[in-house]
Amino acid sequence: MRAIDAGILVCGECHQLNRMTDEEPQHCRRCGSHLHPRRPNSIARTWALLVTAAILYIPANLLPIMTVNFLGSGTPATIMEGVVELINADMVPIALVVFVASILVPTFKLVGIALLLYSVQRHQPLSARQRIVMYRFIEWIGRWSMLDIFVIAILVTLVNFGNLASIEANLGAAAFASVVVLTMLAAVTFDPRLIWDNTDAENNDE
Repeated sequence: MRAIDAGILVCGECHQLNRMTDEEPQHCRRCGSHLHPRRPNSIARTWALLVTAAILYIPANLLPIMTVNFLGSGTPATIMEGVVELINADMVPIALVVFVASILVPTFKLVGIALLLYSVQRHQPLSARQRIVMYRFIEWIGRWSMLDIFVIAILVTLVNFGNLASIEANLGAAAFASVVVLTMLAAVTFDPRLIWDNTDAENNDE
């Protein structure tokens, strides 16, 4: 049974449980925030953020993200080129972190959120438990999404030895940071309770 079926509304701000009343609009008895059975326009907002992130993901991968200068020479590098440069500079662990944080994690988040939205809208045969596990993982991994940006910022600060070795951030880093922020917001605006609503609708159809 869903909370709404038991006459309970969950505050989106402080997560306080509130009994449904005839009051319009209803406010949280703890923090005073407006209560909604579901986040308003959750699917539309999430799609808008996701599509914007997907568009920005193209320049984030095509534009140079950083320049690694070694012995006075260096050229701007995209994410993949930067990974190769780091490997050539014997910084394999950092290269692995950049690859996972810049390629694998954003791609998984974009695809994962899109699958959640599509499955809810199109009533795809995925169990609610599968979709909730996917959503929780996307939400959890979102906190690590800025790791690559932090790595670049640290490298720019620490690796600055003049003509010997230096690292500079480029426009691709800004595009990638925008992708990270937009996907984090998309995960926040998606209301996971829609998954259970979707499951109940499928059961009623059967």
